Amino acid sequence: MSGSQPTESQKADSGALSLSRRSFLSTAGTAGVVAAVGAVDLSGQDAPLSKGRTEESAMEGAVAVTFRVNGVEHRLRVDPRTTLLDCLRERLTLTGTKKGCDHGQCGACTVHVNGRRVNSCLSLAARHEGDEITTIEGIGEPSKLHPMQAAFVECDAYQCGYCTPGQIMSAVALLKEPCGPEDDDVREFMSGNICRCGAYVNIVAAVQQVRGHA
Repeated sequence: MSGSQPTESQKADSGALSLSRRSFLSTAGTAGVVAAVGAVDLSGQDAPLSKGRTEESAMEGAVAVTFRVNGVEHRLRVDPRTTLLDCLRERLTLTGTKKGCDHGQCGACTVHVNGRRVNSCLSLAARHEGDEITTIEGIGEPSKLHPMQAAFVECDAYQCGYCTPGQIMSAVALLKEPCGPEDDDVREFMSGNICRCGAYVNIVAAVQQVRGHA
């Protein structure tokens, strides 16, 4: 009957179902928190030390790698599958280097390795033993901008700004590369960096200003 009250058996089944749902959600939530915390080093060993930063976590299958980033030596143990991009952002908290496409197609993750620009999303951190790495944080400071950073500001060479760190890192590298004097030469050498806002004219102007070809 439509107005009948649930039996004791039905109440028990309903309570068990509710408990089961609560248990599942509680377990899932706890697992999510544990996973999030597990992704962060809480040991304090990643703090600056007198000789740089040291990470000695005993993650299974980890490999040791030592490199210098912006003049600071880092001794790490990393998953061999970890990209240089993720290592810089997640392990060293250098988040100026951006993750765009994560496929080496947009240039947002550009850094310098031993003076040459590379897409850090395509390079494994473990392969950089002994390398000298420079990120956007290492080329200038708010009180003392790199000339290329200052030119980007003066020429309004950005809009949303997400691609700007990679654009600047490529532009700084271009200064030491055999790029011709014309705007088209700059466009060719900067073609690996995509600006979804379309600020290309101003980006070229900024680069040419620093090169003395404005």
